[in-house]
Amino acid sequence: MKTKGALLWEPGTGSGWSVEDIELDPPKPDEVLIKLAASGLCHSDAHLDTGDIPLDWAPVLGGHEGSGVIQEVGSEVHGLEVGDHVVTTFLPACGKCRWCSSGMSNLCDVGAGVLSGKAPDGTNRVHTQGKPVGAMSFLGTFSPYVVAPVTAVIKIDKDIPLQTAALIGCGVPTGWGSAVYAADTQIGDTVVVVGTGGVGINAVQGARIAGAATIVAVDPVPFKREMAEKLGATHAVSDFDEAIELVRSLTHGVMADRVILSAGVGYGHLVGPCGILTRKGGTLVLNSAAPALQEDVKLNLLDFVMSSKRLQGSLYGTCNARVDVPKLLALYKRGELYLDELVTRTYKLEEINQGFADMDAGKNLRGVIVYDD
Repeated sequence: MKTKGALLWEPGTGSGWSVEDIELDPPKPDEVLIKLAASGLCHSDAHLDTGDIPLDWAPVLGGHEGSGVIQEVGSEVHGLEVGDHVVTTFLPACGKCRWCSSGMSNLCDVGAGVLSGKAPDGTNRVHTQGKPVGAMSFLGTFSPYVVAPVTAVIKIDKDIPLQTAALIGCGVPTGWGSAVYAADTQIGDTVVVVGTGGVGINAVQGARIAGAATIVAVDPVPFKREMAEKLGATHAVSDFDEAIELVRSLTHGVMADRVILSAGVGYGHLVGPCGILTRKGGTLVLNSAAPALQEDVKLNLLDFVMSSKRLQGSLYGTCNARVDVPKLLALYKRGELYLDELVTRTYKLEEINQGFADMDAGKNLRGVIVYDD
């Protein structure tokens, strides 16, 4: 079928997205065709443009936070049918590899290929100008239609607003799970979240839901600090110096039980101050995408060793999408997880570059592309 899509022709150059005609192949036996209602504008896609996540192939159809309605199912698809409402997950889970079998589906061997430029079977579903197009995370939700492997599709209840549901594909579980699973936040904890954009704001929510008594949000943007306090932070400050002084005062010098680094880009110099904020025996979680070639990190290793601190990486919030997507939506229905409040502004597909510019300027918690009926 013919449709539109937002493509990067020169990843890593900052040249931006080009909306143009594309062609989608029909779904193969283990795939579905989805008509999308919305797609989140995630920093991971911006990293492809800036080069923080490097690609050696082009063009790429971006987007991985999608929600919509199934239009067609492949012959070997079970448990999904035409008319089902679904969300896409940026990390598919095969359910068979060692990692999936061990309850670590965020590390699935199939998911490890989401930046390969090919579908899981090594071919392409998207084409333009006679050329194959690689789809972000096997998806490419910067198009009103997507052909997706069933391993990356999760059925949701039809009473969930689709525009809201799109955020569950990446940013919400990444932040929420960083606080709940990776940091293992406990009732009464003091938690510091550094960076409260689309991911960090949900780390704030995760810490609140897990029962943290004190949640300190650190962000230089006043709007994001304001929203962090509305969604669960007990305190909000603009920089590390303020945070260290405040946390030292609040904890009588003990410092924070959990610190979560959710900056837009995980630069190495940010880790050291996070280490200072972390108490003895505490946990420092990193969930930010960092420049791929960055190897230097500023961190006092002697302090980490002598204080028995833990440095924990977290991909996708250490979530299991098939379990946690329904769990998060149940929390939303009960009014415990705020999702509608995360959508600062919606955009048409043709406005995608403005959406990413607004993200870079700190104007949005999350921008969302909405597709017309």
